[in-house]
Amino acid sequence: MMLDLSSNILSRYLDLETDDKGCVVTYVWIDNTGNHLRSKTRTLLSVPKVPSDCPRWDFDGSSTGQASGLNSDCLLIPVALFDDPFFGGNAKLVLTEVLTHDGSPADTNHRRKCQEIMEKAKSSHPWFGIEQEYVIFGSDNRPFRWPKNGFPGPQGPYYCAVGADRVFGRKVMKAHYKTCLKAGVKISGTNAEVMPSQWEFQVGPCEGIEMGDHLWMARYLLHRVAEDFGVTINLNPKPYDEWNGSGAHTNYSTLKMREDNGRIEIDQAIEKLSLVHEQHMKVYDLNQGEDNKHRLTGIHETAHYSQFSFGVANRMASIRIPRQCALNGKGYLEDRRPASNCDPYLVTGAIVNTTVLN
Repeated sequence: MMLDLSSNILSRYLDLETDDKGCVVTYVWIDNTGNHLRSKTRTLLSVPKVPSDCPRWDFDGSSTGQASGLNSDCLLIPVALFDDPFFGGNAKLVLTEVLTHDGSPADTNHRRKCQEIMEKAKSSHPWFGIEQEYVIFGSDNRPFRWPKNGFPGPQGPYYCAVGADRVFGRKVMKAHYKTCLKAGVKISGTNAEVMPSQWEFQVGPCEGIEMGDHLWMARYLLHRVAEDFGVTINLNPKPYDEWNGSGAHTNYSTLKMREDNGRIEIDQAIEKLSLVHEQHMKVYDLNQGEDNKHRLTGIHETAHYSQFSFGVANRMASIRIPRQCALNGKGYLEDRRPASNCDPYLVTGAIVNTTVLN
């Protein structure tokens, strides 16, 4: 007998009236993979207004690969607060840092270091916008609605397309966009991508540490939406060799870059980035550069992994200067090297550390 998991049944319970004096809060954290997210929920007696209103909590780190069974408690430290679009009402989502039993950051907690960098560079007002690409996979562990024993027609007609023969998964995209808006995530756009079932959403502009916080919460919301649709989200930077990969292109500027004659600052930042290309590549994907070796091949709108390059409106370069920024003589740069599975705390921290703190 199959269980009826339809949304109509769930809504019957979500619509029940409850005492609004309390507040349901879901704590979200990055697990030992550095890629997947975990969460658990509790009731607070009052509605939190800021992250520090949420008490610290703990979890069994031995069940997430973040501690041993002999000393299993890990701490959750609330750092960013959002509205919960799933529970509704006054419910909240709180992004947390993970600390080990001795109070030190867990291996995949890169937020602490990033925050230190952003604090030192706060007078430069670093802004970011990240373009998160992903692929929707079906229950058959293949991209959603791909032929069972083959591939779709060659890429070309799918980017920003319309039509049931060209766009797969639009309902997932729309639901995710709406939940981000409801939660307070700074989502700024979305589009279908070059590979069928591949999508992109953009988060930003965000200043400093906020970029990592908002992108991680947007990823959590994406996985939760996909769960409701019975599909999964794949952040593999290169699922198939013959097709475009997935990136997390990172748009970046400082206050001086955004002011008149900012192009000078942009060029200086690019020069600094060119000198530490190899170091950045090691933190631009989940596996110290190995994933990007498959994605950054010099074809499929990418620069080659081993070579640093830049250019105006050049999507085959490591760093692209948008055409309008070149015309205006100010604006921002786009670092096209970060992979879809990157940790935004590592990426934004590295960029600011190199271009501002030297």
